[in-house]
Amino acid sequence: MGRPGLNRRQLLAGIGGLTVAGSFGFAALGTGADALASGADTRVRYWNLFSGGDGANMITMLDSFRKDNPGIDVKDSTLQWGNPFYTKLAMAAAGNRAPELGVMHLGRVTGFSPGRLLDPWDLGLLAEYGVNEADFNPALWKRAVIDGKLYALPLDVHVQLCFYRKDVLKKADLLGDDGRMVPVTSTTEWFDALKKAKKAQKKGLQTIGLWTNDQNFQWWFFVTFYTQLGGTWFNAAGTEVTFDTDKATQVLEFLRRHVTDGYVIPGAPTGEQFVNGAPFTWEGNWSVPVFSGAGLDYGAMPLPPVFGRQATHAESHAFVLPHQAGRGGAANEAAHRLAAYVVKHAQQWAAGGHIPAYTPTLSTDAYKKLSPQNEYVSAMDHQATEPKVWFAGSTGVLAQDLGPVVVSSTTGSAKPDAVARRMKSRLTTLLASKNPMDGTTAAQGGAVA
Repeated sequence: MGRPGLNRRQLLAGIGGLTVAGSFGFAALGTGADALASGADTRVRYWNLFSGGDGANMITMLDSFRKDNPGIDVKDSTLQWGNPFYTKLAMAAAGNRAPELGVMHLGRVTGFSPGRLLDPWDLGLLAEYGVNEADFNPALWKRAVIDGKLYALPLDVHVQLCFYRKDVLKKADLLGDDGRMVPVTSTTEWFDALKKAKKAQKKGLQTIGLWTNDQNFQWWFFVTFYTQLGGTWFNAAGTEVTFDTDKATQVLEFLRRHVTDGYVIPGAPTGEQFVNGAPFTWEGNWSVPVFSGAGLDYGAMPLPPVFGRQATHAESHAFVLPHQAGRGGAANEAAHRLAAYVVKHAQQWAAGGHIPAYTPTLSTDAYKKLSPQNEYVSAMDHQATEPKVWFAGSTGVLAQDLGPVVVSSTTGSAKPDAVARRMKSRLTTLLASKNPMDGTTAAQGGAVA
């Protein structure tokens, strides 16, 4: 991208405001000097942030790759989720200690100084290993392209969903003949559904889990419904805030009404209440294994299009190539092969609730039989994503800055219209702020698909 390199000292100065506890932990993850596994002639060091069920599924996929590719020794390391992971990855790339392969949330790629802290993918190599642009949702692929180069290879789309108990909805006459919740296309229909469900539910439970006190979930819900209203954030040049305070106020009032009408118990545990009989909960698709493991008769659909347009908040896990001086050769080819393999063999990943990014997987009989995954797979085609700016993305500055003010509106400590104005003011400040990774503003960052 024509920018000077970023050394480790400059990076440390730039990210002083981020979470850096234990930032030098990457030194213990291996420098490449340890012996190769028996029979291998190439090593790929791979850093990820997957724990729990996702971690177990990833290990299963890596073991399959090792079996099919005995010549490649995969050294996988799981780091702490969130800013600690991103800080370590940035420092490793700036200090020429980066692994061959990493994972990031797609929304964070723009802020990770592509061309300095990330290397672009070799499309020819990916094609050689069976992965091509045509295999992906066009909007998803476009998000991964910066300055004409692919800097992220999407693994999945993970979305916010409306989980519902079929037993309760059947009593409330909200279940269709197909065994799924009846369609809802307006705020009036949605609150009518909540009213019916409340009459049919167990006493002592909330009607819907809404994560009222969680800044991340409240932000994700806001992004969903603001997108449904056709709301925008910035102009194409990244020089002007186009945030619509009237539309934002509509969304904030909608979220707040769940509390004022008595459908939510603020602070109540959402997943637990759902397991115990609450009719609805809004959660990420990663809750699928939890609810299926509990033996519930439930469904899951994208968040309802209450403002007339299909859209539900979406993020993606994506493979990236952390910057290495002189990247290339057998190790780089092996990193491309590993990423392509995992992307193409994502049926295991789908078991964790994620929608595989590699679209041929979605047409297989095995995927079509997954429930409730087959109910919300359409969310791939109507993703509500954060703007493509350096301060966006999972656990990014945008969510940390605006999430708490959305919470203040939902919980009633601030008025929706005042919060909408505050959000626009903060967006204006962020737009003029410089990315600590490279010292550029959104307008200067070149994040143009």
